[in-house]
Amino acid sequence: MSDLPPLAAPTPKALEGVKVLDLSRVLAGPWATQMLGDLGADILKIEQPGQGDDTRRWGGPALADGSGDSAYFLCANRNKRSLAIDLSTPEGAALIRRLALQSDIVVENFRVGGLAKYGLDHAALSALNPRLIYCSITGFGQTGPYADKGGYDFLIQAMGGLMSITGLPDGVPGGGPMKVGVPIVDLFTGIYATVAILAALRHRDATGQGQHIDCALLDTQLSMLSNQASRYLNGGAVPGRLGNDHPDIVPYRDYACADGDIVVALGNDRQFRDFAAILGLGALLEDPRFASVSLRSANRAALHDLIGPAVARWHVDDLVVAMEAAKLPAGKVQGIPEILADPQVAARGAVQTLARDDGTPLRVVGFPVTLSATPARYDRAPPRAGSDTRAVLGEVLGVSEVELDVLAASGVIGG
Repeated sequence: MSDLPPLAAPTPKALEGVKVLDLSRVLAGPWATQMLGDLGADILKIEQPGQGDDTRRWGGPALADGSGDSAYFLCANRNKRSLAIDLSTPEGAALIRRLALQSDIVVENFRVGGLAKYGLDHAALSALNPRLIYCSITGFGQTGPYADKGGYDFLIQAMGGLMSITGLPDGVPGGGPMKVGVPIVDLFTGIYATVAILAALRHRDATGQGQHIDCALLDTQLSMLSNQASRYLNGGAVPGRLGNDHPDIVPYRDYACADGDIVVALGNDRQFRDFAAILGLGALLEDPRFASVSLRSANRAALHDLIGPAVARWHVDDLVVAMEAAKLPAGKVQGIPEILADPQVAARGAVQTLARDDGTPLRVVGFPVTLSATPARYDRAPPRAGSDTRAVLGEVLGVSEVELDVLAASGVIGG
């Protein structure tokens, strides 16, 4: 009898048995399907033979396993199997239709109408599989005067108002519109797509009826304007760029300490009083200009001029400790290497290590929510382009080795 402890039983998968056919590329669609894969769905990622997802070659650094796959690709494609199928060929499109017959969900981000010429649009596939949930992700949606336009994250950040409220104000050094440091519209669209897919899946399981999900980057961007849109819609206020200032709450920004930067986020009068006491600025509490949240907002420039020099005398870590002791929200402005090495990140298991089929290790930031019964799983490293083509077509569709050889020789499949 072995003295080794028994292996722990694998945790259950929330989306066990859900099959996803992923026709998307770049980020918004792959971000959504990666989340579904983390929760246990079986993701078949369709890629162009000889090319793969565009992001496989997007800049450096590349994974040191000879594949040339970029760090960008690795962030959005774990828990998937890759099939290299040329869907622009009749034979490739026929394979996709056969896979769709056995799928619960299709995700695609082609231009509006781009898949119709191959018989792979919602109308065609839902006619074959009425239970199919078909999610389309585009820049501007399936309807409206901009439906035919291509949409990209940077473009939508500009058009959608986000850059008008991001960056330093006009008239100061470095002032002007600024995009966010990550492709946030793509990422949020992927999240909204995932929420919609799960809602549609529940409806399908209750009624047997699939549906078409129409996700647009611009629609997502508008929803993300949140309080800023509401300020205009309900009060007529036109938001502008304030740098790191908050439009309503002061002090709620970054300040320079002696050895780094700190962010303070004080939302009420009690917090302001305690902060002034820590800084030795009790006189601020007697100044009528700073007697309330609204008055501090109206006189923000004068208040910052008084707080700045007092904060500059502190070392950032010391001030964070002092503020936390007083139950005041504060944090050091950290770089990406610092936060990824942070003990809180380690305690939460936020960074996971996976291994490719040749043993090459890679690290990813995992699913950001903990589920007590069905936690996220990290079963598959981001795949090599087309690495699962033959195995999946044989397993799922029963395509013989002879047929696979013919399809490969004619360029319909790769891998």
